[in-house]
Amino acid sequence: MFPSVIAAEITEPGHDVRTGLDPDTLACAVRDYLYYFQGRHPATASRNDYYLATAYAVRDRLFQRGVQSLDALLHRPDGRMVAYLSAEFLMGPQLAANLINLGIYDAMREALSRMHIRLEDLVEHEEEPGLGNGGLGRLAACYLDSLATLEVPAIGYGIRYEFGIFTQQIRNGWQVELTDKWLHLGYPWEVARPERAVEVGFGGYTEPYRDEKGRYRVRWHPGEVVKGVPHDTPILGYRVKTCNLLRLWRAEAVQSFDFASFNVGDYGRAVEEQVSTETISKVLYPNDASPQGKALRLKQQYFFVACAIADMLRAHLRFGGTPETFHHRWAAQLNDTHPAVAVPELMRLLLDDCGLEWDAAWEVTQKTFGYTNHTLLPEALETWHVDLFGALLPRHLEIVFEINQRLIDGVRRVYPGEDDRVRRMSLIDETGRRSLRMANLACAGSHAINGVAALHTELLKTQVLSDWVAMLPERFLNVTNGVTPRRFVLVSNPALSRLITETVGDAWPTRLGDLRKLEPAADDPAFRQRWREVKRDNKRQLAAVIKDRTGIVVDPESLFDVQVKRIHEYKRQHLNVLHILTLYRRLKANPDLDMVPRTFLFGGKAAPGYFIAKLMIRLVTAVGELVNDDPDMRDRIKVVFFPNFSVKAGQMIYPAADLSEQISTAGQEASGTGNMKFSLNGALTIGTLDGANIEIREEVGAENFFLFGLTADEVRTSKAAGYSPRRVYEQNAELRAVIDLIGSGTLPGDPNLFRPLLDGLLWHDPFMVLADYQAYVDCQDRVAALWRDTDAWTRMSIINVARMGKFSSDRSILDYCERVWHVKPLGA
Repeated sequence: MFPSVIAAEITEPGHDVRTGLDPDTLACAVRDYLYYFQGRHPATASRNDYYLATAYAVRDRLFQRGVQSLDALLHRPDGRMVAYLSAEFLMGPQLAANLINLGIYDAMREALSRMHIRLEDLVEHEEEPGLGNGGLGRLAACYLDSLATLEVPAIGYGIRYEFGIFTQQIRNGWQVELTDKWLHLGYPWEVARPERAVEVGFGGYTEPYRDEKGRYRVRWHPGEVVKGVPHDTPILGYRVKTCNLLRLWRAEAVQSFDFASFNVGDYGRAVEEQVSTETISKVLYPNDASPQGKALRLKQQYFFVACAIADMLRAHLRFGGTPETFHHRWAAQLNDTHPAVAVPELMRLLLDDCGLEWDAAWEVTQKTFGYTNHTLLPEALETWHVDLFGALLPRHLEIVFEINQRLIDGVRRVYPGEDDRVRRMSLIDETGRRSLRMANLACAGSHAINGVAALHTELLKTQVLSDWVAMLPERFLNVTNGVTPRRFVLVSNPALSRLITETVGDAWPTRLGDLRKLEPAADDPAFRQRWREVKRDNKRQLAAVIKDRTGIVVDPESLFDVQVKRIHEYKRQHLNVLHILTLYRRLKANPDLDMVPRTFLFGGKAAPGYFIAKLMIRLVTAVGELVNDDPDMRDRIKVVFFPNFSVKAGQMIYPAADLSEQISTAGQEASGTGNMKFSLNGALTIGTLDGANIEIREEVGAENFFLFGLTADEVRTSKAAGYSPRRVYEQNAELRAVIDLIGSGTLPGDPNLFRPLLDGLLWHDPFMVLADYQAYVDCQDRVAALWRDTDAWTRMSIINVARMGKFSSDRSILDYCERVWHVKPLGA
């Protein structure tokens, strides 16, 4: 009896099961996938079965729009398309975002309720793709969202990491890295395209020859060939028909199984090539402390750009293009230096495979690429030893040498006799072991070079890339980063979204400037009360999650003081800890002190090989162990390290934060986007004049931003004058007491455990932690004073949200389209 009922439900006339958006049709679509694709009966189906069936039903509607988008692009033969090349795409969970973009969140909730399934349970169940580490990958994901929402044809290219970055656990206070098995239950949003696989070579040798016209040519004979298999994920815009693609490449052996070796019992050798090849797409950012790790990283970078460029050229030629017009069809953006090897790769294809002359190939290459720099840290400006690069990519090294020779010849013509300038601009660093400077390669091969915040771009121009600016000023511009309000408000903070929509209308998710209409409401006591209720409910929800994941009970009525981001010395999580211990000492000295209760929430991952960053995590957890159960604290200080911070975790944390810690050393953070996510959700910012903090402060008003610390110029001046952190320590009694407390054995564990961290602060302090300590503590006292004035705090929170219109990733993408890519939306 039951199967016939099922059939009737699915095939009922009038239902467009693949594309319909009403609850009846969606319910049929989910049942269809549950029964006929997964072969599951409702009585035995798991939550994962329902999640997959729901996701497949949604994916149908995405691909419908994807095919329509491709059709529109094919009918615009002169149209240009964006290729966004990035080693990371931190996409976050997809179900809720896609339902909201389609406008069917409520319809799907109703459809599932008829099967006694809660949509919220499926959203919570969804695994997050482990395809990124931090801001770089999340920015790439925001940009894909905005490209689709603005109906700009685009494709993101990267690697389909099987195990992603890592899953972080905290054991005995320490970070422990576990395998991130994000694919173990299936990933329903992607479709493999093995018929579009690309072969990628490594190693071997090159052979010069003369072609039929007598021209000098080179053949590359790789010593190893692997196959790149694309996996496509649709990226839908908000309430539009445009659906772009994220195309990620998986490494696969050309011959995955050696039958001859298997037959003679050599079972390990039978799969040796498969194991070796698949390592390329196993893990994001393998530890590069060993030569093997360095080689693997370089292999990863070349693998995905080689697949991407081959895919782009194949598509261009298929639809009637010629090699000389490649840049008419494609605008390719290098998201930092990881994809910079795309420059010699495109040159290789144009020279060796397509037969172009050097000058023509170089013109096409430069007009194709733009380069986004994301860092001012010298250690993050990638270099590769020339011998390693040549061993893996011999033909590319020859091309790099030729690019470099032509570059330095040009520098000498413009700046005769300036050998130091030539050395600085050269693609090859000749000091010590010769190395290839990837930032210089990206600058040479790109027609546009941008920083990601006003200060960052200025520092690039005056410090890191000043020689390039002097010679090629027209290439440089600023495009301040942005974030998508669809994910980081609509998805993350539905209660606030409803309140905003009720107040300013429903256009703000794509016209973020409409948030300005909130400003008059900041003076309405009733509105402020509703605003506080939304924040309080978000804090209650987060408090429940914190208790579940850490066992720590926090008070939702306390001030939620939050610092969640990658763990790094320049981001200065340890400065935050010094303030916590300052408050701890004050309360120990006077337990009856009237102090604002605070919950200090930390989160973020440390690179596996970055010992000091991992020690900083242990410092946070040790301080938590010290203060959380101390009866003198009376719950006025709680310290929490939230494990395994991710996009999904951020969607819970950003809406609940009261205070956003953006306390990096001035002149170190390129931009930051966490600062924008917090502000969009009503958190107030305490921060330095670093990265996008400067522009946020300009937009929200200096009176609505807690500013402290040295400026970038003051940091440079202080260091040049012989900054002595030891002297600061000796002259500041409260700081000295806090530092001594850490080294005294008061914290749980070995009393010498934190000695490397303390010695670094006392004798080097490259990130000026001690220099900014007193200003930070004083600023935090101002935070506490304002918190006591509930109405003033709430008004400031509303004003922060109202003035964040500039920081939509839509604005960033429009900047790129106009100033870098020269790309128009579909239909324009």
